[in-house]
Amino acid sequence: MRLISWNINGLRAVLKKGFLDFVKESGADVISLQEIKIKEGQAILDLGSYEEYYNYAQRAGYSGTATFTLKTPLSVTRGMGIQEHDNEGRVLTLEYDDFYLINVYTPNSKRELERLEYRGIWDDAFRSYALNLEGKKPVVICGDLNVAHQEIDLKNPAQNRRSAGFTDEEREKFTHLLQAGYVDSFRHVYPDVKDAYTWWSYITKARERNAGWRIDYFVVSDRLKDKIKDAGILNQVMGSDHCPVYLELDAQ
Repeated sequence: MRLISWNINGLRAVLKKGFLDFVKESGADVISLQEIKIKEGQAILDLGSYEEYYNYAQRAGYSGTATFTLKTPLSVTRGMGIQEHDNEGRVLTLEYDDFYLINVYTPNSKRELERLEYRGIWDDAFRSYALNLEGKKPVVICGDLNVAHQEIDLKNPAQNRRSAGFTDEEREKFTHLLQAGYVDSFRHVYPDVKDAYTWWSYITKARERNAGWRIDYFVVSDRLKDKIKDAGILNQVMGSDHCPVYLELDAQ
């Protein structure tokens, strides 16, 4: 299966920037999107054979996830079943024969780290959610996890030591997730590749200088890591401040 994940920073916006052409040319079996920023009925798509599944945020113009799939899932779950975490449309889970696919848009700790404490609570709850599914079958987690795990994963680690997405607390939570039985697919395939980023600030024209962060992932159960055929970053694809990432997995 070929899986793609992309924080599109607004579905209606990216539809004006060639998104439907990207879908048609992607060769993907499944496309997971984060930050769709719509309510039900606010965007009508012609996706051909793809089935569409959405988890909308209660707040208008904010957050939300969507997954488009050529293969009908066995089940679809919106949220984690925890009320305090489920009103922003951040988690959408599709079950397939061989694995669960969790599409996630992890909360940002914000500029003054005002949401860092909540972020830690969220990370613990999300890890527990994934591990509960893991007890049934392997799990693939994809999406904007809003953390650059290691110094190699952002351009200027020293200057961003206490920036949202690169705090010790957030990085440690990601480490805990991996230690619970998961692998960062990109680093599994390309452990030493530098300057490989998935997000760039609009404000500083960072994309032109490739001064970015790698915060979008496919995180895969250890039980599936030998089935990873490839994982990569589609940094030539424009339309958002993020670019898509992909996973080639020998699974159904």
